[in-house]
Amino acid sequence: MLPALGRLLAHHARWFLTAWIIIGALGFAAVGGALGNESLFARLKTDDGAQVSGDAKTGAELLAQADPSGPTVQLLLDGIDPTSLTVRAAVRRAADDLAHVPHVKKVSQPFVDAHDKPLPAKQVLPKQAFWHNPLVSDDGHALLVVAQLAPDLPAETKAVTVKTVEDRFHALPADLPGATARTGGTQALIDEINHHVQADLQIGEAVAIPLSLVVMVVVFGGLLAAGIPILGAIASIAGGLLSLLGFSYAMDLSSTVPSVVSVMGLGLCIDYGLLLVSRYREELRRLHDAGNDSPSPEALEAALEHTLGTAGRTVLFSAVTVAISIAGLMFFRATILRAVGAAGVSVVVVALLVALTLVPALLAVAGDRLIRPGVTHRIWGLRRIARRIGDVAPENGAFSRLARRVQRHPALVTVGIAAFLLAAGSPVLSMRLANSGYEMLPKTSAQRQLFQAVIDRFPNTAEAPVVVVSHASAARLQEWGDDVVTKVPWVKSVDPVRVVGTGAAKVSVLGVRSSAGARGPLVEQVARDVAGIHPGFDTYVTGIAAHNAAFLDELRSRAPIAVGIVVLATFVLLFLMTGSVLVPVKALVMNVVSLGASFGVLVWVFQEGNLEGPLGFTSAGGIDTTIPALVLSFAFGLSMDYEVFLLSRIKEMRDTSLANDEAVVHGLQRSGRIITSAALIVVIVFSGFAAGQLLIIKQMGVALAVAVAVDATLVRTLLVPATMTLLGEWNWWAPKPLRMLHERFGLRES
Repeated sequence: MLPALGRLLAHHARWFLTAWIIIGALGFAAVGGALGNESLFARLKTDDGAQVSGDAKTGAELLAQADPSGPTVQLLLDGIDPTSLTVRAAVRRAADDLAHVPHVKKVSQPFVDAHDKPLPAKQVLPKQAFWHNPLVSDDGHALLVVAQLAPDLPAETKAVTVKTVEDRFHALPADLPGATARTGGTQALIDEINHHVQADLQIGEAVAIPLSLVVMVVVFGGLLAAGIPILGAIASIAGGLLSLLGFSYAMDLSSTVPSVVSVMGLGLCIDYGLLLVSRYREELRRLHDAGNDSPSPEALEAALEHTLGTAGRTVLFSAVTVAISIAGLMFFRATILRAVGAAGVSVVVVALLVALTLVPALLAVAGDRLIRPGVTHRIWGLRRIARRIGDVAPENGAFSRLARRVQRHPALVTVGIAAFLLAAGSPVLSMRLANSGYEMLPKTSAQRQLFQAVIDRFPNTAEAPVVVVSHASAARLQEWGDDVVTKVPWVKSVDPVRVVGTGAAKVSVLGVRSSAGARGPLVEQVARDVAGIHPGFDTYVTGIAAHNAAFLDELRSRAPIAVGIVVLATFVLLFLMTGSVLVPVKALVMNVVSLGASFGVLVWVFQEGNLEGPLGFTSAGGIDTTIPALVLSFAFGLSMDYEVFLLSRIKEMRDTSLANDEAVVHGLQRSGRIITSAALIVVIVFSGFAAGQLLIIKQMGVALAVAVAVDATLVRTLLVPATMTLLGEWNWWAPKPLRMLHERFGLRES
């Protein structure tokens, strides 16, 4: 099939190029909203509630039905005296003005009594009157005014309403000398996160693509060959983002999904382009070495066919293994993981289509110009580097010499590398998971500073971390809370029950506060303990801590299923490729050890706060709850990607009747340069995204960059040759029934 595709591409290359130019242009236009549609970044969500299932989700849905509410806009008015009649009059005028703004549902301000009646306009009140007012700061020098918008407003209407409210808030200090105003809220937070997502994506691409081009110019010795994978990567970005736009109409996409998924597609496409360009140049050099200095169109067509039949098959196999790894996320019920899984698989498919259609079409158009000396061959220093790390490897070179050195002491290398990786992974034993909210923004962010100030100075405005929702009467729920819930370990107090909604939607709501704070494992255990109590009437435990607990419980309960299915599917695919039982098992074990090291570095850097200065972040004291599953699936897929690159060459050498050790030497020599060059480029790609502003994107970028660097150096070039030397001919062992199965269904390069 793939050689036939090569023939088709050789005859109709320009038609394929035209189609991809149209797809790329339409993709970027649609993603940016230039076709009259809503842009991808405007459709991103930051709500974590839908990530979970069970009572936590049901409770949140009951609250939303009872009191449907839209986004809020907050004013933090600082440097004022709440007892001042001037302050009271100015705030009340602003609140009255906003109450008449269309689509403003409610305005909350501190100058009302317990029955929401305005305080007397001319009566001076002592500071004690505001001591327990949640909208007055604990230090008595600031106050909050909160405007709540109607729910489900169209995006344009919502933006206009938010702007109107903010403008009125910003006008307040003009009437109050010395006062300062800071505004923000849920919508502003969402907008700022989405802005950083888009900016980080652009920064990552701006860093990754030029540096990748430089590396490939050195590797290939010319701009023409280097530009082909880059053009493929740009097309992959357009197609990947377009697929995400489509997914946004079928499911909620978290604001972090585009960066996480697009960087994966970018890295894969460069990997695949590098492999295909290298193999095609290898075929062209064979033609020239055979004395065919001006290959005929038929010879070039045959070279493209063989490239698709060999490297193309490796790319196809690699894409399937990566897709299987990412698809493991879809076994979780959390919507963010399912969304990343579905979108990730689609982006892998896009990268595969680019690699099997656009890149070969570019190769067909370029022809044997790809092996003519380029600009780097005219520069002495670059010419020397290009010869040493160029893509067409000689029969003997640096990697074959390295493999033979490893084969002289395989046990020592195996033990040494394994010990190092286990030591690097040891910090993972103390990993703590934390749900990132506004903390994912940089410390200089205005919205992060506002939310932190509200938490620090207005602690009574914060919703209880554990919230119990029930259809029972307020009195019954309050009695149960006072008599039973307060006896749960780490429970500090329960709030007075409030009744929300009317009619069938009416619910009673009990807030539970913990002496362990609002976040962390102890308050999450409080949520579990309260949920485990059955009072004889319906209760649904929700809130921040309950959502976090449900999310973590979901990870723990379903991870074995997801990992087991991915491991089994990967084992089957590697067996079909190699015909061996031991090689897939060994590959899986090495991947686990390698991934452990990358997680250890992740904990050391982000949880323990090392490298805060160089990387420009402030530690949140833990790793974002979504990171382990995402890093595991993406890093596992990339590790198998390089495993496939290496094993395909070793198996190719093995099929020429070479002994095991010689097959390993020649396989590493043929693939080592491609693997290390591809890994270097992917590390650059991920490092570009680690330079972004959002903490979760930094964590993903660093974790994946470390995983790829460790895998392509210590694992592929040292540990694989050492272990395959130790196993010897046992590498290729399989029980007789499985050997017969492989002979019939095994995957072979043609």
